Amino acid sequence: MLPTTSSLRLAVISDIHGNVCALEAVLGDIKRRGADATINLGDCVTSPLWPRETYDLLASISLATVRGNHDRVLLERRFDDLSPAGKFAYAALTAEQREMLGTLPPKIELEAGILAVHGTPTDDSTYLLEETAGDKLVPARREIVIARLGTHASADVVLCGHSHNQQLRLVPGGCLVLNPGSVGCAVFADNPRARHFEFRSPHARYAILTKRGGRWDAELLALEYDWVSASQRAAENGRTDWAEAMVTGAIT
Repeated sequence: MLPTTSSLRLAVISDIHGNVCALEAVLGDIKRRGADATINLGDCVTSPLWPRETYDLLASISLATVRGNHDRVLLERRFDDLSPAGKFAYAALTAEQREMLGTLPPKIELEAGILAVHGTPTDDSTYLLEETAGDKLVPARREIVIARLGTHASADVVLCGHSHNQQLRLVPGGCLVLNPGSVGCAVFADNPRARHFEFRSPHARYAILTKRGGRWDAELLALEYDWVSASQRAAENGRTDWAEAMVTGAIT
C-alpha cells in the first residue's frame, strides 16, 4: 500500500539477474536514503551468478514485484530451450521457486497513478523506450513509445525495465516513463546483440521517484559495489563473457 498523501518517495529496482552483491548494495542505499516503498520490475535471478541467494533475499523482504520475461520462461520453457544463464538459474532453484517467479503479475497498478511493467504494458519481451537498428539499441521514436503505451499513455507514471538502460522520458501531455536501469547486470551476456550495445559501466543502478504536490522528481542512481566478486563468480561458473561484462559494463 502506498501513501495517499500528495507526497511519495518510491524506490524502483529492476533486472537484478541473480547478482546478490549488487542487490545488497542497492537495498542498503535505499535504506540510507529512505523510501515509502520499493517496487521490483522483474528479471530477478537469471544469470551464472547467485540465483538461489538472490531469490532467498528477495523472498525475505517481500517486495511488490512484476514478472520479467526471464522469470516467466523459467516456468514456461523446457530446460533444454533455455539460454545458458537460464539453465544455471533453473538448476539452482526448486520447482516451487520457479513457479513463484513464473506466476508473478505481468503488471502492477499502484494506487498513486503508477503503472509498473517489465517491458511494455502488453509484452515483457519488447523494449518500451528503445528499438533495434541492426544489432544496436537506439532510442525509440516518440510515436512508437506512445503506441507501445497504448491506453496507459495518460497514466501519471509508467515504470519499465528490460533494456537495462537507465533513462527518463516525458510523453508530451502524458506520462513520465522511467527505466531505473539494471541492479546487477549492465549487459545481459546471453543476448546475441550484447556485443553491439553501447558501452556502459558496471555500476548497480536504480532510481527513486519523489512526488511533491503533484509533481515528480527522479533520482537516477549508480552505485559502486563489489563487481570484482561478481566477475569472479561468473568466471568460476564458466562464463568469461559474463565475467568481462561484470567489470566493464560491456562485452568486447
